[in-house]
Amino acid sequence: MTSNQAVQRLRFGVIGCADIAWRRTLPAMADNPAIETVAIASRDKRRATEFTDRFGGTPLGDYAAVVESEDVDAVYIPLPLMMHAEWVERCLDAGKHVLVEKPMTDSYKESSRLVELARSRGLVLMENYMFLHHSQHAAVRKMLDDGVIGELRGFRGEFTIPPKPPGDIRYQLDVGGGPFLDFGGYPVRAALHVLGKKLQVVGAVFRRDAELDVVMSGSVLLATEQGVPVQLTFGMEHSYQNAYSLTGSTGRLMVDWAFTPPHTHRPVVRIERQDHREELVLDADHQFANVIDRFVATLRTGEDLRQEHEGTLEQAALMEQIELAAVNIPI
Repeated sequence: MTSNQAVQRLRFGVIGCADIAWRRTLPAMADNPAIETVAIASRDKRRATEFTDRFGGTPLGDYAAVVESEDVDAVYIPLPLMMHAEWVERCLDAGKHVLVEKPMTDSYKESSRLVELARSRGLVLMENYMFLHHSQHAAVRKMLDDGVIGELRGFRGEFTIPPKPPGDIRYQLDVGGGPFLDFGGYPVRAALHVLGKKLQVVGAVFRRDAELDVVMSGSVLLATEQGVPVQLTFGMEHSYQNAYSLTGSTGRLMVDWAFTPPHTHRPVVRIERQDHREELVLDADHQFANVIDRFVATLRTGEDLRQEHEGTLEQAALMEQIELAAVNIPI
């Protein structure tokens, strides 16, 4: 951005009217004084109008109209997963900065190609793995570094939900990509975020719906280079779980509501040792607002997103390795 542009509001267009956009991301954008939502597109224009009535902007019945608009500086894309690559590329080709819902694409190859395209065009491309921007995870890493539970011996992560109604997009492999790419990505990314890179796949078991040809749930075993086991569970046929825990040589640390805490929630970190138990109540934080702040700040300062991109690509590669290693059990 030029110095004149830097003081202007960032004009956002939105492609897709997903529930996550309605409940979380667009309210955070509306609260950010640096952003103006100027256009929202849906293939059902009535749906787009519902969104613009609440968040402002012009309702559009055509995604391409957002891409082609000279009034749009950046685009937020909360489309189904299998549509991400096409519309991210079209936005970058049109000179638009992009914030796209996680995961960026369904493959390492496609995500890598889009990251390189954004860099070659001097554009900001960010994947909205919102929980990474919550301060509770930095607090947990500091506790680990401070030796609160001794030397790390294990990591467990779970993100599971009860079944959704038939026809839910997550059950549609050719559109939503299936629950593994959606819910499975959370504990995988949490392990990478807390433990660092270079996790190797030891094994995995997937429960695959034989009729839908979609993985409904599964368990994954990874390991760090130091031999620390990483056990992950995901799926859409469970009670609700949204947590991770770390076991050390002298204790255990647990984080509840790890991935989707409301901005009013004060996280509680539980620490247990042989002769000690405590609960640390952390400050509330707004992870969606933090994502938006980060996007705007990157655009205005020209900061390099290489670290974020490396995280995106590291996860994409690991997800592919897990899929290749998984034993699929038909159900």
